[in-house]
Formats: sequence, C-alpha cells, structure tokens
Amino acid sequence: MSAETVIETNALKKSYVTEAGDLEVLHGVDFKIEPAEFVAIMGPSGSGKSTFMNILGCLDVPTSGEYRLLGEEIGSLSADQLANRRNRFLGFVFQGFNLLPRADLLENVGLPLLYAKQPGAVRRARAMEMLGKVGLSPWAKHRPSQVSGGQQQRAAIARALAGSPNLVLADEPTGNLDSQTSDEIMRLFCELNDQGLTLIVVTHEPDVAACAKRLVKFHDGLIVEDAPIEDRRRL
Repeated sequence: MSAETVIETNALKKSYVTEAGDLEVLHGVDFKIEPAEFVAIMGPSGSGKSTFMNILGCLDVPTSGEYRLLGEEIGSLSADQLANRRNRFLGFVFQGFNLLPRADLLENVGLPLLYAKQPGAVRRARAMEMLGKVGLSPWAKHRPSQVSGGQQQRAAIARALAGSPNLVLADEPTGNLDSQTSDEIMRLFCELNDQGLTLIVVTHEPDVAACAKRLVKFHDGLIVEDAPIEDRRRL
C-alpha cells in the first residue's frame, strides 16, 4: 500500500431531484484521510453522513465538487468503472452482515476474489487466511446460520479484507450486536488498524466512536467537527 492520500474531497455537493424540486443533501464537504487512519463518523439521521459514505464507497457520485480516491478523480467514472474501483480498493462491513445464507463462511469470504476472477485455489487460500486473521478458521465450513452474530460480523470483516483493500468502510458494524460482542468487534478493528489498515466507521454509538483515532461529525450536510480523539477508549 502506498503512502498516497487515500481519500480527498473538495467542495463536495450532492443533490436529489424530488417532486418539490432539488434537495441538496451535502453542501460542500472538504475531507481527507491518510493511510492507517481510523476515523469515526457520527451525526443525526438526515445529516448527510450516509450519502457521504455512499459517495466514498463509489456507490454514488457527487453532483458537484471533487472526490479523489488514491489520487484518481471518481466523479466522472461510469457505473462499471465505479464497480471496478470498489472491488480493487475498498472493503465494506455492514450492520446486517450481508452474508449469503446458503454459502459457508469460506465461500462468503472469497466472494470479492470471485468477482475479481481469481482462480478457485487462490480464492480458497486467501479466504482461509483471512478467516484465520479474525479467529474463524474452525468455522470455515459452517453456514452463517450456524454461527453467532459476532462470528458472522467477523466473517464479514474477513470478506472485506480478502481483496487487500486500501480502505475499509464500516456502516454501523456493531448495530446488531450486544455490548460485549460489539467490544470484540471494535477490538478487532483496533488491531487491524494497528497493523496499518485504514478504517472509516459510521456509528451512532459514542462508545464505538471513542475507539477511533479521529472523530468527524456531520450536521445538515456539513462537517461541523473534525478532531483527533485525545483519550481513546482502550479495549
């Protein structure tokens, strides 16, 4: 992984067309994240943070302004090009795990490599390596319904890591978990960050955000706070 700035946005705006006219959700957001940062994003519903995350994840494009991912301007890319950047550079972890119920954990973790057209043996070896990284090797042949919620989220994290992403985006990754399991997931994120993984976590939970190194708060489509977390929560 290069030392290049991972993400940079300048005057980023996003509008949607509604029956009442254009609705601007992001009003000109400036943001930057460097390699190995761990950023928590917070804000009330409707603050624009989800729209912002969709743009960062190449799931949407800005209406105006600039978004650079690893130095490349993203706003003008086609849908196929955006899908390519998602698969090559980004990993995703969601609140609902999003694992395929009929596939075992090994197959689920190898999915990004299947999309990247990697050979089966390469997929299986990498998937098993990532399951080992999150402590799930013994459950590789289990289906999601056969393991706990915390184990499913660990598998989702392993899947996010399978393609060696430059950045992992986690959207409410502890939202469906009890407090003890949430702490286990955040401890894992901290360990991965200590190993050099760049992380952005969207959360409503102050205890989760306190594990990050930097806190960004959204309100009414703008960043209203962006500061290092001086007294991080240690797990």
